[in-house]
Formats: sequence, structure tokens, C-alpha cells
Amino acid sequence: MVGAIRNFKPGVARKVHVLSAALLWTILGGLLVYRGVSYLAQGGDLWLVLPGIAAGTAKSYAILDRAALRGLQRIRNFSDNTCIGAVYSWKTWLIVMAMGAFGIVMRHLSMPFAIIGTICVAIGWSLVFSSRHGWREWFTWKSASR
Repeated sequence: MVGAIRNFKPGVARKVHVLSAALLWTILGGLLVYRGVSYLAQGGDLWLVLPGIAAGTAKSYAILDRAALRGLQRIRNFSDNTCIGAVYSWKTWLIVMAMGAFGIVMRHLSMPFAIIGTICVAIGWSLVFSSRHGWREWFTWKSASR
């Protein structure tokens, strides 16, 4: 029975995990930046994109770069054919869900668009900027496999 279940496990190579991690951070970050810019445009506060990017860059260097590098080290330790869902630990998946829930709550509060937009730009940019580690790793692995 267990062997039959394992046959359905979506196992992938480590480089696919690296690509998935980089793509997720880039896409989610890009969506947050887009949403933030949209909020700022509604309020006529597009100038706040720059402080958002500055805050996001600081967050990237201070927090997310370490998380990205830890995640990549974790993936390097995988064997090929590890389940694609293991791209992040279960704790990280919980944090992602909590952040998503926080975003939903924040949008439903009566906060000014300038605040919500700047926060979205900062968080989104920090994800996009820190995804550079995953992209670097993926391009290195891709080049090595030629």
C-alpha cells in the first residue's frame, strides 16, 4: 500500500525545486509590487514606491537573504525525486499562509492606500530581490548540466 502511494508522489529533481523556489518568490513578489503600485496610484502617491523599494531592499538584506540561502541549502541536501511540496519546510508553508491571511485582513481594514501600497511594495520587492539567490543557483545548475 505505501509503495503504491509513493508512485503518485510528485517527486522532482533538485534543480526543479530551485527553479520552483525562485519562481514562487519572483511571481508572488511581483504580484505584491503590482498590487502596491495600484494602491499607490489610486491615492496619487506613486512617489511612495521609492521608500517601499528602499524598505524592501533593507528587509531583503536583513532577513530574506538568510531565509533564501537556508532554503537553497536545504534543497541541496535533498535527493532527486523529492516531493515538489518539500520546496519549503512545513514551517515556511505556515508562514506563507499566515502572511497571506495578514494581507487579506490588512486590505479589509480601513487603512489609507498609501500605507497599504507602500507595505505591499516593500514586501513584494524584498521577495523579488532575494529571489536572486535562487535564480543564481538555478542558472549555475542549468549551465553545469550542459
